Formats: sequence, C-alpha cells, structure tokens
Amino acid sequence: MNRRWKFLGLGGAAVALAVLGWYVWGADPVADASATSANRQVQSSSATTLGGGSGGAGGTGTDGRSPYSPAGLQARQEQLTLWRGRYERAEQVYSSYRDSTRYPPESRPMAEHPDQVRPFAPISEELKLRGANGEAVSGIRLRTTQERVFLSGAESVKFTVAAVDDSGNSLPLIVRNASAQSIPDSRTPIKVTQTSVVFSDDGAGADDQAGDGVYSARLTPSTQGFANYSGTIRLLAEVASDSRQGVTQFDVVYTPDVPATWAGVREALEAGSLNFYLKANVRQAGRYVVSARVDDANGVPFALLQFNDEVAAGSREFKLQVFGALVLDKNPAFPLRLRDVDGFLLIPDRFPDRATMARQSGVVYTSARYTRDRFSSAEWSSEERSRYLAEYGKDADTARRQVETLTEK
Repeated sequence: MNRRWKFLGLGGAAVALAVLGWYVWGADPVADASATSANRQVQSSSATTLGGGSGGAGGTGTDGRSPYSPAGLQARQEQLTLWRGRYERAEQVYSSYRDSTRYPPESRPMAEHPDQVRPFAPISEELKLRGANGEAVSGIRLRTTQERVFLSGAESVKFTVAAVDDSGNSLPLIVRNASAQSIPDSRTPIKVTQTSVVFSDDGAGADDQAGDGVYSARLTPSTQGFANYSGTIRLLAEVASDSRQGVTQFDVVYTPDVPATWAGVREALEAGSLNFYLKANVRQAGRYVVSARVDDANGVPFALLQFNDEVAAGSREFKLQVFGALVLDKNPAFPLRLRDVDGFLLIPDRFPDRATMARQSGVVYTSARYTRDRFSSAEWSSEERSRYLAEYGKDADTARRQVETLTEK
C-alpha cells in the first residue's frame, strides 16, 4: 500500500509540473509549442512510472531521492531555458529604455541627430535631365541646390543649377527661361501669381563665381509679387546643353507674416543645468518650436536643444536647457557656443502648417566657463518615464522569480 501511494504521489507531481509549464508558457506562442511537447513527455513518463513499478530505467527509486523522471527533468530544463531568455530580454528592454531616457527629449547629444549638425546647409540633388514630356534626356544630369524650403516675411532663397555628364564631367549649360508661380493648395479659386526669375553665371548678384558653369538665382517673394500669398511657390527653369533641352523645378513654402522676432539671449545655471533663454517679441500666440545647436569651445558639436510649447503674445523667452547629466557624461570644453537657431509657429489643420522666424546662422551666444561640480548628475524624471520603468521592471522581476523558482526545484 505504501508503494502504491508513493507512485500515485509521483504521478501527481508530474501532472502539477505539466500544469505549471502550461501556465508559464501561456504568454509566449513559441513557448506554448515547447511546453506542450514537454508536458506530454512528463505525462508519458508519469504514466510509465505508475504502470511500470519502481525499478525500470527512468523510473523513481524506492528511496524517493529523484522526484522527476528523465522526461520530467527535461521539461523542467526547457522551462528554465525559456524563462532565462525572457529574463535577459526584459532586463535588456529595461536598461535600454532607462539609458535612452537619461536626458530629457529637449536636451540630447548631437551624436543622436547627425542630420541636425548643419541645418542651414543647402539642399543638394543630382537628377537626370527630363524633357517637357517627363522623359529622361540621355547623357546629361543636373546638379541643383536650394538654400531652404520654408521662408517668411522678407526672407529670400537662392537656387543653383549645373549640368554634368554621366561621369560627372561639367557640361555647358544655358538657362533659357525661368519663372516662379504660386501653386494653389486647395480647390478654392485663387489668383495665380507668376514672376520671372533670372539665372546667371556672371559672378554678380546671387552668383558666386563667373564662368564656373553654375547658374544662380535668388527669389524674394515679398518683393516679387507674393507679398500677400501663403503657400507653395514653384520655380520652373528651362535649360539646354548643346542640342538637348529639358526642365527642372524647385519648390518653396512661403508665409508673408513673421510670427515673432528675436531679441537677444541670456544664460542661467539653475538646478544643476545650464539654461539659455532666447528672448523674443511674440506677435502671434500659439505653439512655437525652436531648435539650436551647441558646440564646445573646440568647435565639436555637443548637443541639440529644443523648445516646444505654447507661448502667449508679448515679450517672452524660449528656454533651451543643457541638461546637467549630459554635461557630466560628455564633458564638453567650456565655454559652450550656441549656434544655428531656427524657430517657427506651428499652425495646425492648415497649409502651410508653420510660419517661420528668421534664422540665426552661426554662433549666436557664448556661455560663461563652468566647472563640473556646478552640474547635477541626476537623471531626468517624468511621470511617463517612471511609469514605463515600473512596468519594464515588473516584467524583469516576474521572469527573475520564475528562474529562481525553477532553479531551486
């Protein structure tokens, strides 16, 4: 009788292990398949043990020192492997999120934003020359640049065009005709504005060097018929190289109103971080987005600073923060140089969706010199970050406890 109850108890333990395997693997589709196979092995082993006595291979000895059959031990090992993998992944997710949110979104290392290092560099393209019918013209390519896409008020934009062959060798080029025209962005009938634009290669006006094969032109919408227009302006240029002809186009987005103007910069070391306050006279209230770059004293790009918030009309300040922990981690050489500042008023549910402020190109402000002990090493905190860390930490703790439980058995 004692032997019978011992075998029944062993079978019950195997069944319980199978139930545990189903529960542990329930959240993982891959684990479900493995768990099902392992549980079948456990159940099969239990049935063999119950029906085959205590002495056979894979059975449990009468001394009771081996609580699982070989199949049961294999199933438990599979569970342990799966939970260890879950634990490693959960720890990786937690650590990655914690490290990536160590600094606030408005104060990030420039290395994360390589496309923002030189925001005012001309936009360059090299495309096949296409005829008026849209078909490519063989043997000739156009290299074009434009200074910017968005502009407002009295701002202007420069365009260049040059011709090369398929090997990149310069080809003679003539800009036969060029004009800028308003492009309606809605079905509402509006008067189309059109004006001629002059491209030249004489080293005067917009052109930098005479006779280099690069033709240049400048468009100033406020003085060329677009002072009351808001939207896309398309410049079409008809070009020719020898007997081959084609067209190229440039698009810009213009708004006549300037929402705010700059009025200086001040700095303040507050709560272990260095804050730059960009002063502005805000004419139109709304959500403003401002970006600025920071280099260290050696000219090494250090940080990208941003402001994104609602601003009332009047004399205001846009706060750009150099986060303390970022300074301590990256150790830039002081003084820091604030440069290449741009900003715009966001206009929701409308096109254009922004009205730009004047660009501030080059170094706008140079900070004072500070020692490292003036900055705080505290990580950035927010309700959202705390909530995410708690959830990711909970996932890791759950997996860790499962690993410990299976290891101790």
